[in-house]
Amino acid sequence: MQQSTFTVTSPALIRFLQSRIMAVLGVLFLLTGLKWGSMLFVVRQYEDAIVTRFGKAIRTETTPGLKFKLPFFDKVNRFDKRVLAWDGPPTECPTKDKLYLIVDCFARWRISDPLLYYNRLNDERSALSRLDDILGSETRTAVATHDLVEVIRVTKGRQPLRDPELEKSGTVLPSNIPDIQLGRGEIEKQITERTRQKIADFGIELLDERFKRSKYNPAVAEKIIERMSSERHQIAARFRSEGHGEAANINGQKESEVASIISSAKRDALKIEGEADAEAARIYANAYSAPDAQDLYLFLRSLDVARSAFEHDTTAVISTNSDLGRVLKSMSGPGLVPTKTTGTSP
Repeated sequence: MQQSTFTVTSPALIRFLQSRIMAVLGVLFLLTGLKWGSMLFVVRQYEDAIVTRFGKAIRTETTPGLKFKLPFFDKVNRFDKRVLAWDGPPTECPTKDKLYLIVDCFARWRISDPLLYYNRLNDERSALSRLDDILGSETRTAVATHDLVEVIRVTKGRQPLRDPELEKSGTVLPSNIPDIQLGRGEIEKQITERTRQKIADFGIELLDERFKRSKYNPAVAEKIIERMSSERHQIAARFRSEGHGEAANINGQKESEVASIISSAKRDALKIEGEADAEAARIYANAYSAPDAQDLYLFLRSLDVARSAFEHDTTAVISTNSDLGRVLKSMSGPGLVPTKTTGTSP
């Protein structure tokens, strides 16, 4: 009976011991993992790490890989060594020619000295705040020392666009665009160089700074738009005035040409009429120069006079020796011919 009991309890005891051993081993393994986990850390390819002990930097890790540290005493501070972006707030700046612009800039920077960066700034938020101050100040200084055209334009020697049709007509839009000495690109380089010198003490390298947008102050923009509109209206009024003058000139030339044409036509008409009258007189002269023609002409004229004289009831005393009397005598019949008398008619 005792032997059977030993046989039953022995496997249970073995299982119990095995379970305790496994539990202890598990605890030991967990503790070992926590220990090594607190002693090891990984530095990635795109970051630098600074190991601090009680807040003081003891070493800098710049190469990627698995690194060691003292558990519970050392702290790992990681910094991104890739190119970082800065997008500053819009800044209102007066130009040299007393015009106010709102300039919006952006820049690219990176951490050049992690240890110096940690000691001076400690984190990226402080770095961006310092960049806001320095870049904003340098931007205002650069804009204030240059005219508006220098801040806006990039190309030197730029010529205004001209309309060939306007040039042919003699009307060209006025242009007073001055040439630039530096341009926006050079101003951006000046801002970059000055800022780079100032932030070098913070372990930061400024790679580039650019103007993203430049625009007028809203309070000034309306006045500028009104001035531009007034200039355009003045140019339009001048064009209309020149157009009216050209139209009056064309109308004057037209009236002058019409008067000249009418005068020439009247002159030619009078000339032709005179030549026709002369030709008619010549024909009449040739026709009436013969004796028979003269008698016929006298006869016809007498008939015309008689027709005019005796158109109505008329009583007349006519001498038989007159032309009209002879005509009437020749027209009367044989019985009506009076006897020839001597003497003169009254």
